[in-house]
Amino acid sequence: MNEYSRPDGVEIVEAGLLLRPWRAEDAENVHRACQDPEIQRWTRVPSPYRLEHAIEFVGKRAPQVWVDGTGAPFAVCDAATGELLGSCGLVGIDPALRSGEVGYWTAPQARGRAVAVRATRAVSRWALAELGLRRIVWQAEVGNHASRLVALRAGFTVEGRLRLADPHPRGTRDGWVGSLLPEDLAGTDPAEEAGADPTAGPAGRGSLQARRAAVFAAPQPVLFARAGDGTELRLRPLDEPDLDWIVRTCRDPEVVRWTTVPDPYQPSDAEFFVHGHGPTVWRRGTGAVFAIADESDRYAGVVELRISPADPLVADLGYVVAPWARGRGYCPAAVLGVSAWGFTALNLARVEWRANVGNTASRRVVEKAGFTFEGTARHALNHRGDRTDAWVGALLPADLGLSTTTGGRSRERG
Repeated sequence: MNEYSRPDGVEIVEAGLLLRPWRAEDAENVHRACQDPEIQRWTRVPSPYRLEHAIEFVGKRAPQVWVDGTGAPFAVCDAATGELLGSCGLVGIDPALRSGEVGYWTAPQARGRAVAVRATRAVSRWALAELGLRRIVWQAEVGNHASRLVALRAGFTVEGRLRLADPHPRGTRDGWVGSLLPEDLAGTDPAEEAGADPTAGPAGRGSLQARRAAVFAAPQPVLFARAGDGTELRLRPLDEPDLDWIVRTCRDPEVVRWTTVPDPYQPSDAEFFVHGHGPTVWRRGTGAVFAIADESDRYAGVVELRISPADPLVADLGYVVAPWARGRGYCPAAVLGVSAWGFTALNLARVEWRANVGNTASRRVVEKAGFTFEGTARHALNHRGDRTDAWVGALLPADLGLSTTTGGRSRERG
């Protein structure tokens, strides 16, 4: 890998950071940082992480990959104080393709300062200019929204999903992949990035992907809505106590008639919905599944918001109401609350509703929530193997007095 196979003289000073080769004296700080549960969950460091692991990494493994030309690992330090802030570097180099893969972590005490963003840009600039690479690749397990946000803000284009070759032992095989080319960093000024807003950069505050990565990096929020009878509803993630109620609801003849829930509905179906489907939707960043709960936190139904894979500014709604909760105004309030959250948190431009023609109960729900009925779409739905006509309606931000560019505030507690 040319003269950079010898790491002794390689240092990058940029944007308030010093990136240098690892040293033996870094072991204790690496050991301390890698006790962090997030680093152990999303990276390939051993767990539990012991001091001998850190000693081996800084003393043997890191120097060896430089010598082999298979990587370029850097300690990320504060340029003024020398404090270790994190790790960033090339975890793999393909000399034939002139391509490298970036990896990074930030020590817990250094988070919130755009350390990983600045370091990733610095490593990428160095690798493209000094090593002559033509592409930098980023990969992360689906659900690692914090890593995705760093990549987006560093200028990477996230191009899709792939099955990981070496998945985390406590993770899934689903991965995100993105890349950065030399032109993606054109026009950026390293000197301006030291004190930059952490949301600034090629994909900063204005980026839809970056905004959503920040939303889905946090736990799913709890929203609040007030029903027509005055009940304050909690719109929260699904939970274990909901299982029996979900089974009862999904065995109701009206639910079976108008939805595509499994029939007959089994407890295993509810287990999958609560522990598999709901968390997976949030982890992938494709939407959110909210349980509707009354003031005693009893399950009253569910509302799911699904972002369109064809148009990221459009989402559609699905909902089911428990038989005992019908006629109380719970569902219109929940639909309105989730839609408002979609407009403000996810910057949606349109929330759509579709239902089989004849499902007047579903139509009443959305019309009470402020949706505009737009007509009938012929053979728009696949209902249990048959093509059926669908009623179509939609809610726009302007219908709630919200701007599509500035958004608004939703009432939520995380």
